Amino acid sequence: MDLFKKCEDYYPIVARVKNEGYYPYFIPIDSQPDHNVVIDGKRMIMLGSNNYLGLTADPRVKKAAIRATEKYGTGCTGSRFLNGTLDIHIELEEKLARFVHKEDCICFSTGYQTNLGSISALVHKGDYVVTDKLDHASIIDGAFLSRGAMKRFVHNDMDSLQHVLASLPADAGKLVVVDGLFSMQGDIVPLPELVPLCKRYGARIMVDEAHSAGVMGSTGAGVTEHFSLSEEVDLVMGTFSKSFASLGGFIAGERKVITFIRHNARSLIFSASMTPASVASALAALEIIIAEPQRREQLWRNTRMMLDGLPKLGFDIGTSESPVIPLHIGDDMKTLYFWKELHHAGVFVNPVLPPGVPPARCLIRTSYMATHTEEELHRALEIFQKVGVETGVL
Repeated sequence: MDLFKKCEDYYPIVARVKNEGYYPYFIPIDSQPDHNVVIDGKRMIMLGSNNYLGLTADPRVKKAAIRATEKYGTGCTGSRFLNGTLDIHIELEEKLARFVHKEDCICFSTGYQTNLGSISALVHKGDYVVTDKLDHASIIDGAFLSRGAMKRFVHNDMDSLQHVLASLPADAGKLVVVDGLFSMQGDIVPLPELVPLCKRYGARIMVDEAHSAGVMGSTGAGVTEHFSLSEEVDLVMGTFSKSFASLGGFIAGERKVITFIRHNARSLIFSASMTPASVASALAALEIIIAEPQRREQLWRNTRMMLDGLPKLGFDIGTSESPVIPLHIGDDMKTLYFWKELHHAGVFVNPVLPPGVPPARCLIRTSYMATHTEEELHRALEIFQKVGVETGVL
């Protein structure tokens, strides 16, 4: 059979959805990705962004990127391992290590590459990587690429985790990897229960703070700081494409562990390093996160408004307790129809269909920013109610 046969079969499906007006992906935005955006000349309320602190539009972050480009150029022309390390890479890593309360840190070009490289570097044949069933795809792919065995436990179920850990050889290497804040459900890992369980079974702990860094914790360092468990968690991973208003990722931990990852992570060694603009943007964002806690406070005021308002309208938001608030719909076409009408009404959200969620568990993912105004959020709630009734979702 021709290798491309699968492509020929798939293409008509996408074409039909596009022709019928239900294609929700790759929509071009004509403005900066702020709390509202312009699409096809129409201004819309942006409720589909991971820009939790609103820093991608901050003049200080943009100026930092411009200055770095003027000084260093547009790229680093090589991997971190060889000629692609700048002094600002080192500065960012040192400041991040202090920020997340760890000894050392290494930055990758994307968050996806961070999980891919770190997990596959650490977990070898005879080792085990244990993941939550709703962990991010980059964690799962990192486990697949490792030479160890992957075991999974029921989402945020510590009895299920204990059952998995108890079934593994006592003398085997074990790494438990969890999201701090789950990017679709909006709930938080129960670290106070997970940490002692892992300690009991001799498992190391890695927390992906992609969606919680900048959002949670007394200084914004994430879920580990929120629960005062930074010292008990072995590895902290984060990305720059959310609260840090840039692109890239990092892993932080004990110096000898980070040294090992630095010299063995294939996605670091064989990829070009973060661009100067990306590094400078992340540095500027980090400084703002530390210096301006009021941004985080405003984010949580907006979050509480929506966590309260959406269920009162009748929406099922599941177990969300964060700025990520899903609207659980179920049926795929009903979800797409709801998305389409919201889009026409001026609200940008993200429909999530299989394989992003299990079959018949489709949802609309909404997410909120510190820079959303109260007026915008009230307007969004009005639109959600109106469209929800018209489409039969409510």
